[in-house]
Amino acid sequence: MNYIIVDLEWNQGNPSHEPENATVPFEIVEIGAVKCNESRKMIDQFSALVKPQIYHELHHITRKLIHLQMKELEAGEPFPDVCNKFLNWCGPEDYIFCTWGPLDLTELQRNMEYYDMQPLTAGPMKFLDVQKLFSLAFDDKKSRKNLEYAVDFLKLEKDIPFHRAFSDAYYTAKVLEKINDPKVLEKVSFDTYVKPATKADEVHIVFDDYAKYISRTFFTKQEALEDKEVSSCRCYLCHKNIKRKIKWFSPNGKHYYAVSYCDRHGFMKGKIRLRKTREDLIYVVKTEKFITPPEAEAIKASQASIKEQKRKKAAERRKSAFSKLPGSKPEA
Repeated sequence: MNYIIVDLEWNQGNPSHEPENATVPFEIVEIGAVKCNESRKMIDQFSALVKPQIYHELHHITRKLIHLQMKELEAGEPFPDVCNKFLNWCGPEDYIFCTWGPLDLTELQRNMEYYDMQPLTAGPMKFLDVQKLFSLAFDDKKSRKNLEYAVDFLKLEKDIPFHRAFSDAYYTAKVLEKINDPKVLEKVSFDTYVKPATKADEVHIVFDDYAKYISRTFFTKQEALEDKEVSSCRCYLCHKNIKRKIKWFSPNGKHYYAVSYCDRHGFMKGKIRLRKTREDLIYVVKTEKFITPPEAEAIKASQASIKEQKRKKAAERRKSAFSKLPGSKPEA
């Protein structure tokens, strides 16, 4: 299997001159990529400019970052031609896309849809987020540092300028080559521009230290939360339904947490993220991982604090409503 490390540069509207196109807020103006073999050694490269069709003035941020002029872009080819050349260059062999961060594949597919091109996949697309993998392999596993930081950290030679599509793909490939932990390289991400169409298409994947589930779409938040697969608490190691110790609760109406207990593997935290599609439908990304007893107690304390905050707010609303009733007297 090959690795296709891709980077995109894009332009956006200038509010005072060119209003944002809601369908394509970011128009791709350059595609750069590096192809690596199974050993993650570079074997080929791709670079092409895209002739703008949506925004005809470079946003000042874009101009500052990528050091390109509009006249240079005008010499490029239309997006469908460049994209088809890129996809053909990726080759008939099996490959996985790799990017620095989670945004490029979403914007690639958004631009493809604008030009009525066939989607890349029929559902969520598996890829390697090298920015995340760098953090897992060399940093604190949570922060997301910029590409130049990673290059400096690994003491890689900086032999071409940053902030062009090919150069950033090139440096991303060099960082990927330095990640040798097999468990880290197994930590694939999923681009969800295309959602699972049916229950059979939903994503279930287990890593060495957590499990992930990506649902099909639902019409409402309530329908999503009532779905058995979404709300279930099942040990992802022994595949048994386990007893819920802390019921699902939410601090903000978007994220929900629960804690269950497996007799064999201990406390398991569940986290539900509710996300909206472009059509205002709802889908769910649920992660589950085993935690320590102190971590379970901390979640229980968080749930109790949220309940107390809601109780106080409800009491304040009742007090406010009562004070507005005819003949009511303010409390002493």
